[in-house]
Amino acid sequence: MTQEKLGKILSSVAKRMRADFEQSKNFNHHGEAGTSREVLIQQFLSGYLPTHVEAVHNVEVIAANGDVSPQSDIVLIDRGTPPFTSLQGFRIIPNECVYGMIEVKTKLDGAQLADACNKISRLRRMPKTAYRPISGTIPRSTKAYGETHNYFPTSGMIVAFNSLKLDTIGDHLVDWCRTRHPSEWPDSVWVTGRGHLQWGDPRTGALFRSPVAGASLLQIDAEPDQDILLAFALHLNIHFSDAWMNPLDLLPYSGATPLGQISKMWTI
Repeated sequence: MTQEKLGKILSSVAKRMRADFEQSKNFNHHGEAGTSREVLIQQFLSGYLPTHVEAVHNVEVIAANGDVSPQSDIVLIDRGTPPFTSLQGFRIIPNECVYGMIEVKTKLDGAQLADACNKISRLRRMPKTAYRPISGTIPRSTKAYGETHNYFPTSGMIVAFNSLKLDTIGDHLVDWCRTRHPSEWPDSVWVTGRGHLQWGDPRTGALFRSPVAGASLLQIDAEPDQDILLAFALHLNIHFSDAWMNPLDLLPYSGATPLGQISKMWTI
């Protein structure tokens, strides 16, 4: 009964999102239309992400070594992220505070898919090193992409309001991933009204949280009444309910910037 109730709620949300998407077509300026669709996805995420994870857009991600990410549509961050810079809605986010990114596309084709995959790969390769160790505790780790990490690795997803046939998108995705390590692959691709692509066991069809070597790409067609939203909400819960980070260390971000000089000292 609870499942059916949640399904009905998400079905109504799906219809409202589609209506809002159709309305966004009336924007004359392409940038305005794109931003409105990012906001639609951000609002959905805000309702179904765990409370310690926040969805933000119009951000730039930086790493302590100076790396800067390409501009991402939506970035999922820890709610304790310090406001490095927040100017007219634009924020700079330390990479250590990033849990995931979502690229939003109006109509997904081969070129748009490659663009999104390249951004996910670029952000995921940026280092996460500026943490303060917590003495006396057992170090945490997360297994993902066939490796064990001493931090929470960045998840990457693609959401589109329309696309080529889903199997055609799958062909393009497999071609892009074929020459790259699973640590660069997107976790999933979602297209409203069609379904989603996710990695799984080629023998049993069981879905994986993240891609690993030997995984198969599975096409899951959406139920007409549900669209993709119930499955997407569950996917978000699986990915981010256990998202975590050690205390952020801001000193590496200061670099060689002088913080002052000792002018006097007292000894007791």
